[in-house]
Amino acid sequence: MAPRDGAGFATLNGRRYRGQFAVVGADTVLHVINRVDVESYLRGVVPREIGARAANERAAVEAQAVAARSYVVTRLGNAARPFDVSATTSDQVYGGVDAENALANAAIDATAGLVLYYGDRVVSGQYYSACGGSSAEPAEVWRSRNEPYLQRVSDRIPGTERSYCDIAPRFRWERSWRADTLAAVIERYLRSYAEAPAEPLGAVRSVVVEGRTPSGRVAVLRVDMEHGAYRVRGNDIRNVLRSPGGEPLNSTYFSPDIVTDTDGRLSRLTVRGLGYGHGVGMCQWGAIGRARAGQDFRVILRTYYPGTRIARAY
Repeated sequence: MAPRDGAGFATLNGRRYRGQFAVVGADTVLHVINRVDVESYLRGVVPREIGARAANERAAVEAQAVAARSYVVTRLGNAARPFDVSATTSDQVYGGVDAENALANAAIDATAGLVLYYGDRVVSGQYYSACGGSSAEPAEVWRSRNEPYLQRVSDRIPGTERSYCDIAPRFRWERSWRADTLAAVIERYLRSYAEAPAEPLGAVRSVVVEGRTPSGRVAVLRVDMEHGAYRVRGNDIRNVLRSPGGEPLNSTYFSPDIVTDTDGRLSRLTVRGLGYGHGVGMCQWGAIGRARAGQDFRVILRTYYPGTRIARAY
């Protein structure tokens, strides 16, 4: 068990957490597990996932609380590992007590126990930062089936050319690589997402969009290398076209622009895109924009998760 501070919080590496800690061995690793009730857990998740928000954005924070609660409730009792969820982006970012703020705590208390139901089952509240104008269905992004409550949703503000999420810092974005940098990035990451030989792939000759999804995202990207052509699909594209520092591409909602040298060889690739994240479920910046426009959390959730109802899970 971790030591406790004067306020009764468990501490680990100088950070405070509610509940208790347990150490569980698994194969060659030790898992440090924070055992905490769902509502207390959400206090350390909601601010990390949607950021510090203003009072007029509270409805978005309430929507985030319900979505995050739905996500974790569908993962309780995971028999495949000794914990229900991880504390990182592979599940939900969890920061413990030091992540908490008053507005998020109030939003969690106001929605206590509420989750998303589709029919008689609780459903996972997928979400991401910004859709760029339209959300996506799961099959557009992942190798998974579509769900009736995860449909394409337009984020267009009625009667305008704007989107609710165009206030996002990365609503529009651009990323560029020089030819040598691009070859190094693809050499490093491509084999994890496409069948490619162990031998060096050589220079990048071209990058071609071979298909788009119904929401306009890139479905298939063909990467023509000096020693072969390789196809990458869906969200895998983000993990191949990384920055030199390893950051995934912001989204698959983009168009490529190739600059060639005097010999016709690729000298630079620039991609210009919209949105940030996978695009399935709730657009967080769209929710913020909708909250600013006066929509409450129930309207926001019904918009991004069509056909769902909100009810208590406990």
